[in-house]
Amino acid sequence: MNIQNKVVYQIYPKSFYDTNGDGLGDLPGITAKLDYLKELGVDLLWLTPFFVSPQNDNGYDVADYCAVDPRFGTMEDVDTLIRTAKTRGIGLMFDMVFNHTSTEHAWFKRALAGDPDYMDYYIWRDGTPDAPPTNWESKFGGNAWEYVPALGKYYLHLFDVTQADLNWENPRVREELKNVIRFWKAKGVEGFRFDVVNLISKPEVFEDDHEGDGRRFYTDGRHVHEFLKELTRDTGIDTMMTVGEMSSTSLENCIRYSNPAEKELSMVFSFHHLKIDYKGGVKWALQKPDIMALKKLFAVWQEGMAAGGGWNAVFWCNHDQPRVVSRFGDDERYPKESAKMLGACIHLMRGTPYIYQGEELGMTNAQYTDIAQYKDVESLNYYKILLNEGKSKEEALHILSVRSRDNSRTPMQWSAAANAGFTSGTPWLTPPANFNTINTEAEFVDADSVFRFYQKLIRLRKEQPIIQKGDIFFLERENASVVAYERAYAGRKLRVYCNFRAANVPLMEDSLAALTDEGWSKLIGNYDGLAVDLRPYEVVALEK
Repeated sequence: MNIQNKVVYQIYPKSFYDTNGDGLGDLPGITAKLDYLKELGVDLLWLTPFFVSPQNDNGYDVADYCAVDPRFGTMEDVDTLIRTAKTRGIGLMFDMVFNHTSTEHAWFKRALAGDPDYMDYYIWRDGTPDAPPTNWESKFGGNAWEYVPALGKYYLHLFDVTQADLNWENPRVREELKNVIRFWKAKGVEGFRFDVVNLISKPEVFEDDHEGDGRRFYTDGRHVHEFLKELTRDTGIDTMMTVGEMSSTSLENCIRYSNPAEKELSMVFSFHHLKIDYKGGVKWALQKPDIMALKKLFAVWQEGMAAGGGWNAVFWCNHDQPRVVSRFGDDERYPKESAKMLGACIHLMRGTPYIYQGEELGMTNAQYTDIAQYKDVESLNYYKILLNEGKSKEEALHILSVRSRDNSRTPMQWSAAANAGFTSGTPWLTPPANFNTINTEAEFVDADSVFRFYQKLIRLRKEQPIIQKGDIFFLERENASVVAYERAYAGRKLRVYCNFRAANVPLMEDSLAALTDEGWSKLIGNYDGLAVDLRPYEVVALEK
C-alpha cells in the first residue's frame, strides 16, 4: 500500500453516531456515515477498540480480541461496515492492544487459577504483600505490580491494575497474537494500529529504578525490533498500513520501526510535540504553548526521520488529547482561521496525516463548568488530587477544562438538532454548546468552512507528489511565532508559513522575499490574497 498519499480518519465509536437511541455510538452508526467520510476524502478509518471489554480503560482493556462488545453491535455489523466501506474506497484499520490484556480475559483467568501454561502468558514475580518486585510506577499511578495472595506472586501492569502485561518472551503468546491479526485480516481489515507497542519487550532482570519510574528498563526494549519483525513476517502485514504508538520513544528507534528496509511498521506515532504546554513536563500544570519548542521538535523529527528513511504519522488530536483549536489556536476570536492553520501545518508536512473525528469541523473543547459533567476516570481522580493540593474548585475545573480527555470524547456534531444530531436518546457525554454553529450540516453549505478547507488539504496530498514525497527543511528557526518549512521534489518547491499568534507577525528577510517574488504562487491559505506580515493564525503555502 502506498502510504504517502493516504489520509487516515480516527473514529471513537462511542461518540461518533448512535443508531439505536441508547446514547452510545455504535458500529452501524459508522456505516451510516460512510458517505460523509467519502465526501471528506479520507482513505482509512482507524477505529479505537470495540472488542469485548470491562471498559476500565475505554476498551483498551481487552477481554476478547475476536469478539464485539454488544454495546457497539455485532460481528455482522463489523462485516457490514468493512464491506460497505470498501465499496466507497475506504479501508478499515483496527486497534490492537498487544502489550496487555484485561484481567477479565480467559487467558488471565486461567493464570489466576494456577495453570502454569497460562501463567507464562503474563509476567509474574515472587514476593510478599508489602514488598513488590520493583519500585516501578504504573502509568496510571501507584506501583506497577499487583499481588495475588492465592498464588503468592505479583503480576506486572504498566497501566491499570486490570491490564496485565503479556509475556512476549513466550512464543505461545506471540502466536496467539498473530492469530488475532490473521482473524481480522481474513475479515478484510486493511490496516492495524498497535497500542504502546514499543513497551512489549521487558528486561531479562527486573530491578529497582533509582532514577525514575522504571520506563528506561522497558521502553524500546531489548527484543522489540525482532518481535515486530516476526509479527509482520508471519502475518503477512508488510504490505498493509501499520502504525505503532510509541511511548517515551527515541528518534533512532522510530527510524528503525518505520524504515521499509526493516520490515517492522509503516509509520509511528510519537508525542513529544504534544507536551509543549506542560509546565515542567507535568500534564496537569498549565503553561502557554512553547512554540519555539514545537518548532525544534518538528525539525528534529521531520528532518531526522527523512534522513534515516523513517516515516511519521502526523497528527494533533486523538481520543486522549484535548481539541487542538482550543489548545494551540483561538477558539473564540479566530476559530476558523486557527483550525485551518493547524490543519495545513500538519497536512503539508512529510508523513501520513491523521484526522480525529470532528477535527475537520474545528470542534472545540467541551467547555464544561461543573465536575458532574465529566465522565473520564482520570479527570475525576485528578480533580480530587488538585483539590487536595490546595486548588480551589474554580482552579481545578479550569485545569480540567484545558486538559481532560473528555474534551476529545464529546459526541460528534452532526447538526444543530438536539444532542448535536448524535442520538435520539440521552448522550453519554454532553456536547459543547457551540454545536449549534459547528456541525457538519452548517459546514457543508459554507464554502469557506473548516470542513471544505480539510477537503482541499486531502485533495492536494493526493494530487501533489511534492506533498507526498518531498524532502523537508525548516525555516524561520528563530521566529518564536511561526512554524515554517520548505518541501522540495523533482525541481519543485513548496513553502509553508504558519502563524501561531493572534496578531500580525513579520517574517524574516528570506521568507519575505518569497512572499513578494513573482516566481512563487499561492497554493492554499486561510486568508484572501497575500500580506507583508502573516495575519492572526494565518497559513499560506507558496509553490515554485
